[in-house]
Amino acid sequence: MPPCRFTPRERQLMARLRTPLHVQRWLNVLPYNAEPDGDTQRSFRRVVALGTAHCMEAALSAAVILEAHGWPPLVMSLESEDKLDHVIFVYRTATGWGSIARSRDPGLHGRRPVFRTLRDLAASYVEPYVDATGRITGYGLFDLRALGRYDWRCSLRNLWHVEQALIDLRHRTLQTSDARIARLRARYHAFMAAHPGFKPLYYGGQHRWHPLPPNFAASVRLARRLGHGR
Repeated sequence: MPPCRFTPRERQLMARLRTPLHVQRWLNVLPYNAEPDGDTQRSFRRVVALGTAHCMEAALSAAVILEAHGWPPLVMSLESEDKLDHVIFVYRTATGWGSIARSRDPGLHGRRPVFRTLRDLAASYVEPYVDATGRITGYGLFDLRALGRYDWRCSLRNLWHVEQALIDLRHRTLQTSDARIARLRARYHAFMAAHPGFKPLYYGGQHRWHPLPPNFAASVRLARRLGHGR
């Protein structure tokens, strides 16, 4: 049992969000937490109260909600060479591994459960991770139940302990060639120069993504006009 008591509002939300897709859609409508007042690592309780979340806060919130419906609270850390790592909730169904995520970038959101292995799932983030500095170098799986009675679900304090546990986590190497990354980075810079204010959506494999947040609608329309992402 969780080392906290959920409020009626929290229980009602958890009862309504019964599947990974439900949770992804809920997170999609929350404004991204850009941390205007300094770094945060908020629990599910604080996310519900404040109505905003960044990547780790979204992953932990997904873990709390879906744990109540029988899903193990598993998160994946995607390690980047620029130290701007990404955290996603991961789940497994009869059709494969999938994820739930929130990000400033459309390509780093959730994936449908169609990936044979966790490595395949992590690899689906390689291309959209590349920007001016980002490059995935490894991935690691963490079961939040390993934290014991540490209150990662409902604490009113920042969850720096969880952040450190993910930093210390053993990551499996995900190798990509320097030439490939250089090509992806050149394409990113060319897109941003030609389309300031938009996010790139020229990636393949988008049929395996969960629906994107509505704030990316303009970028989606641009991608369709340009014939990208098909």
